[in-house]
Amino acid sequence: MVVHTHRGSHHGHEAFKADRRALVIALGVTAGIMVVEAVGGFISNSLALLSDAGHMLTDVMALSLSLVALQFTARPASSTRTYGFYRMEILAALINGSSLVLICAFILYEAYKRFRALEVVNPDVMMGVAFLGLAANGIAVWALGPRKRGSLNLKGAYLHILGDALSSLGVIAGGVIISFTGWLIVDPIISVAICAVIVKGAARLVKESVHILLESVPKDLDLEEIQKGLMGIPGVKELHDVHLWTIASGIHAMSAHVLVDDMLMSRSGEILQEINRLLRSKYGIEHTTIQLECENCQGGFYCDIQTGCVSVTRRSDHENRPHRDVDREGESHGA
Repeated sequence: MVVHTHRGSHHGHEAFKADRRALVIALGVTAGIMVVEAVGGFISNSLALLSDAGHMLTDVMALSLSLVALQFTARPASSTRTYGFYRMEILAALINGSSLVLICAFILYEAYKRFRALEVVNPDVMMGVAFLGLAANGIAVWALGPRKRGSLNLKGAYLHILGDALSSLGVIAGGVIISFTGWLIVDPIISVAICAVIVKGAARLVKESVHILLESVPKDLDLEEIQKGLMGIPGVKELHDVHLWTIASGIHAMSAHVLVDDMLMSRSGEILQEINRLLRSKYGIEHTTIQLECENCQGGFYCDIQTGCVSVTRRSDHENRPHRDVDREGESHGA
């Protein structure tokens, strides 16, 4: 007996609109300040400011990608994409994190050249433009902050904006130091410090994205604990072929073969309900595929529906024979 359960959409309509609105606000503000910082960086000859502008360019690309991914996730499932486009947000997060690492590599290279040959910068222009950037980043952080918890995609966008805010603070600090001391080496030092902070967050984002794409066990769930919980349900004797993975942010799925006592079909239905209730209420697992098997099927390889056994195979035949289901007329067919 194989039973699939699939619950409602991860994002309700209102949540979708709120996420989209937050991304649009962040995208508009970031694109505007990117132009201002690029112009200011050329005028002031500040590598820190140009680095921040380049970082903002990747942010504009990342936010645009996040917005496109969000639109895709709202599309319904189809016969060829049974889970819909939920994984688009994971791909967007992976690309966002990877782009941050690449832009930091470029900034570090430019900083290396500045360390070898210091260049004069205009600290007043640095600070003025950086203050504008910080204000813009504050608006974007305000828009994305409340939405980042429910989506790895929005979390990636949020990290981009937060990195920009830290960059702006670094540029302001560098401008102040240069104004009072004339230490031009502060400019590339600030760039390196900004990169260190950005790379840390980007590496974590890439790691989380790859973790999901490899269909690893969700970090917030303990597979052994879940199995112990299921074993505590009356009638459940053993679990095997248990798989637990993440479809997208906050959407977990599980499949398992459950060995049960020989019993009436109605009783097996109660066990399935209890299994899904436990997985849903305690662990937040909404998508499940549970296959019931019994240990002592009578009458050979196929289970006789009259015995009350709801297994698709005998326990001893599981490793060597294909699984079969039995329909209501007693005819076997492929699972």
